[in-house]
Amino acid sequence: MTSYNQAIVEFAQAGLAALEERASKGNVIKTAAAESHFLCSWMASALKARQFSKLIAKDLTQWIRDGRSLGAGAQLPSLLARIDNQYRAAMSNQQLGQSLEHFLTELKANDWVVILDEEVTTKLKLDSDGENSLVISNKQYEGYIKDKNVIKPITLFVRANEQKLAQMAAKHELLLSQGDKKASLIKHHKAYQVFPNNEQPALALLLD
Repeated sequence: MTSYNQAIVEFAQAGLAALEERASKGNVIKTAAAESHFLCSWMASALKARQFSKLIAKDLTQWIRDGRSLGAGAQLPSLLARIDNQYRAAMSNQQLGQSLEHFLTELKANDWVVILDEEVTTKLKLDSDGENSLVISNKQYEGYIKDKNVIKPITLFVRANEQKLAQMAAKHELLLSQGDKKASLIKHHKAYQVFPNNEQPALALLLD
């Protein structure tokens, strides 16, 4: 059965290959606007033909909408390249639990407030004076990492610049879910999740 990760990488690589084939013809306009228009049309055709997994249909619909409304501003070629690079690295990570540990160690070294020994089951407030902070419920931290792997989804409550968080996670080959403020149990924080084997069920937090 195809996973979301496999589906999104297959799609990204196909889009990049189509863009490369277009460029190889030599008699085409290669501006950002022209490339974005080409990819938008290619995506629309792929969606209509149901060429790719229905797991990514929602993403595909959104990107087509962005391409039509924003043109070059949708940065579709860059989007596909970022997906391909970030996902392929994460999918090769065979020791996700160890990567998470190294990620947390680096956050501490960068003076983040990192709390791993508090059980989080209800709404809480963290007085961190606006510093970058991350909280993982001790039940999840102590019980969901085994033999250097993540065995159940782990929720990270984070307060920080989202792109800096994305950069740190990508450095350690971690895929994080999109941040969700409504789902967070810590005030002024967003909830992110790490899934076993980096198998996110929807589009992960991407680097810009």
